[in-house]
Amino acid sequence: MRSPVLHSQRAISLLSSALILYSLVAAAPLHAQTTLTAPNDRYLARAKRILRETPLIDGHNDLPWRIREDTIARGNVDAYDLRKRTPGHTDLERLKRGMIGAQFWSVYTPGDYRDSGYARVQLEQIEIARRVIARYPDRLALALSANDIRRDFKQRKIGSLLGLEGGHAIENSLGALRAYYDLGVRYMTLTHNVTLDWADAALDSAKHNGLTPFGDSVVREMNRLGMLVDLSHVSPGTMSDALNVSQAPVIFSHSGARALVDVARNVPDSILHRVTTNGGIVMVPFVTGFVSPAVYLYEQSTTRPAMRDLREKYGNDTVAINRAVKEWRATHPEPRATLSQVADQIEYVRKVAGVDHVGIGGDFDGITEVVQGLEDVSTYPALFAELARRGWSDSDLRKLAGENFLRVFVQAEAVAKRMQKENR
Repeated sequence: MRSPVLHSQRAISLLSSALILYSLVAAAPLHAQTTLTAPNDRYLARAKRILRETPLIDGHNDLPWRIREDTIARGNVDAYDLRKRTPGHTDLERLKRGMIGAQFWSVYTPGDYRDSGYARVQLEQIEIARRVIARYPDRLALALSANDIRRDFKQRKIGSLLGLEGGHAIENSLGALRAYYDLGVRYMTLTHNVTLDWADAALDSAKHNGLTPFGDSVVREMNRLGMLVDLSHVSPGTMSDALNVSQAPVIFSHSGARALVDVARNVPDSILHRVTTNGGIVMVPFVTGFVSPAVYLYEQSTTRPAMRDLREKYGNDTVAINRAVKEWRATHPEPRATLSQVADQIEYVRKVAGVDHVGIGGDFDGITEVVQGLEDVSTYPALFAELARRGWSDSDLRKLAGENFLRVFVQAEAVAKRMQKENR
């Protein structure tokens, strides 16, 4: 959700400065940011050929939470019918047009959701995701391994994996972690936005300077199970500690490059270099504020000082606050992130970490604003066409689509097999 903006003189000054900054950023784009025309048909045809041959594996889609929070369906999988056009970003027809080969469905729970403990909500989210997969057996199939993804792709089904977003869901229990693996979870994002008893989050205070000893044991147990360690959302200290501990390649299921957009959720160059050594993968998202410097600067100009000043001026009068926000936005429209900026992010990760260490994690149904040209799950071929237009080879496009992730998954499975044998 976007934070409100202010009408105080101080806020207007801040906003004006930020608008100048993001207009300068937009005027001096990275490679091909000004190219907004659709790729030539031959590049699109080439992209589609590659995606027919290689499974496109997306690291993050929040459909289960979208179903839970839908104002009509309210967690009812039958009511949120994927055979019809849905109000969100995802349904079966658009997945088909997007040529998705395998999808990690995020089984997310908020880190501040404390009504009865995290585990209850986590189990409900896993149950929603599993019911979605089971409801469409002709189109979706539960995938638990790299071989399952390959099998499902050959059968023209979308291999459906579960990614647990937020280690708060294990409630400091390795037993709970093992139970989630048995339920089908194949990656866990160590934190969401809240720092845990054992790991620092990117958007919260750093209480441990990374991982605690128990956090180290979580990573080791994930390695032993064959559950991928996901470092999206964690602090740089936690990233570094996890890379020190993990014997298997790590993933970033939906994170961009911090050198291009200096948001805390993105990955610093120092960590990108270490991902290369580790053998892991950074899966670039379609989150507007993560991929567009102009959008990020705009968001920064309308958050912390804006909220504070609005509350000082209007108190708890939400009607007045909303009116002020609406009036300001009418004259200060938000800049738009573009497909070419997502391509810039992918190319940057390739430049720093290497072509073997980049993938895609769109974050559809977990975002409110969308990238121009990447509005829903039907649009992936356009991104591959843009990269083909920029000179990417067929081999490199296949790596981006799914071969990199499959390699990571296979290596993690091999580490698990070795560790389980050693622990007998």
